[in-house]
Amino acid sequence: MSVQLEKIKELIELRAKAHIGGGQKRIDSQHQKGKFTARERIALLLDEGSFDEIDTFVLHRSTNFGIDKTKFLGDGVVTGSGTIDGRLVYVFAQDFTVFGGALSEMLASKICKVMELAMKMGAPVIGLNDSGGARIQEGINALSGYGDIFQNNILASGVIPQISAIFGPCAGGAVYSPALTDFNIMSKGTSYMFLTGPKVVKTVTGEDVTQEQLGGASVHASKSGVAHFAVDNEEEGIRLIRHLLSFIPQNNMEDAPCVEPTDVVDRVDDVLNTIIPDQPNKGYNMYDVIGTIVDNGEFLEVHRDWAKNIIIGFARFNGQSVGIVANQPMVMAGALDSNASRKAARFVRFCDAFNIPLVTLVDVPGFLPGTGQEYNGVIVHGAKLLYAYGEATVPKITVTLRKAYGGAYIVMSSKHLRSDINLAWPSAEIAVMGPTGAVEVIFAKEVAAAEDPVQAAAEKEEEYRKAFANPYNAASYGYMDDVIEPRNTRFRIIRALEQLRTKKQINPAKKHDNLPL
Repeated sequence: MSVQLEKIKELIELRAKAHIGGGQKRIDSQHQKGKFTARERIALLLDEGSFDEIDTFVLHRSTNFGIDKTKFLGDGVVTGSGTIDGRLVYVFAQDFTVFGGALSEMLASKICKVMELAMKMGAPVIGLNDSGGARIQEGINALSGYGDIFQNNILASGVIPQISAIFGPCAGGAVYSPALTDFNIMSKGTSYMFLTGPKVVKTVTGEDVTQEQLGGASVHASKSGVAHFAVDNEEEGIRLIRHLLSFIPQNNMEDAPCVEPTDVVDRVDDVLNTIIPDQPNKGYNMYDVIGTIVDNGEFLEVHRDWAKNIIIGFARFNGQSVGIVANQPMVMAGALDSNASRKAARFVRFCDAFNIPLVTLVDVPGFLPGTGQEYNGVIVHGAKLLYAYGEATVPKITVTLRKAYGGAYIVMSSKHLRSDINLAWPSAEIAVMGPTGAVEVIFAKEVAAAEDPVQAAAEKEEEYRKAFANPYNAASYGYMDDVIEPRNTRFRIIRALEQLRTKKQINPAKKHDNLPL
């Protein structure tokens, strides 16, 4: 055999060795836990045959505590590029079969390299996390690696989409990279995230808690809001990543995706004309409104299980990708609170960073009152949402369905925060507060002095309702551009989106803003 063929044979053997990671025994162990290997995950994620791996032959260079006697090609992470639906993406997948996916200096450098390539090429970066944390034998070099990754997350933020999937452990410093990315997906039963584990919690606080109770997918999807999505298994999570990317441009210089529409533009939905209950304090399901007006009823909700009083997610109108923010009257009457404000503000800022138009559906009675909210800083959290809308320069379309009271009216993409097109249904009530509360403030003495206070209050409420609790007073000042039949909502939003395609708006030059964090 020639020298050249010998070298080719050696290459093939080395590549095959790299592909089995920590060995078949550890691969089998991974499967027994209901988890895929790093390479299996990448194969599921990317278009078939599109993966180009880089740094296959990287080895760690630590000599501490005899670790130099154990080395694996690739050093615990698989990195490279490929395509999803024909669009370029960069990906890294931590390999739990190699040192439990623990992060080393060289492993971190591989991740940083794909992140830097993604920024150069203007393509999304996807991280598939499954790691025991920092490689303890490397000490400060492992911590340095985390810091380098975090810095790249920060530089890439708002430039390219960053998506994290947690398909195993993610603890300690490792949690901060996913926290810095745009979307986190966790798999139920096999993934967890926490800064300090159950043993440390027990030692410090005395609490007995399991990994799942402390940082499982359901906890972070419903209680903390750390996870945007909780999926039943890894296949579902990988399908979700592919679907999510279909709504998002490659980078901050591209327009939001627009696909060939398959739904009727001027479709009218008579059900919307009767969806608002006659009783002002009775709820209705905002999902019914969203599903009726968007293309083919398709809505990809984000943060479905957290802060349910507000709904956020992606949809399309006539093929155009948009972000939807909507109050949910079925939960806390749609009132804004600290978590709902944070949830929506983060989403609005993402959409603005990536040129995705915003459609806001408003039915908000105000901010949730109480010491719990005030002590939790609802003022600052509400200001985040206000700031996000006011800062956003993407096309902004707002439809007020029913209540829009007080400060919450302003916060929910009002004309005063540079919303472009503001529409209202005839049922819209736009005022400082509801009729009952207004009468108690304005006519308290008059009602108390009346022969029939109940009748007097009812009359004053009706007087107030006619004056303010309707869309026409706001429309008379130009704060509502039009009052529309509810059944025409879809058509009017599509027409507004077409009108706003050429929108140009630039904020004042600054180093950066000072968002009320």
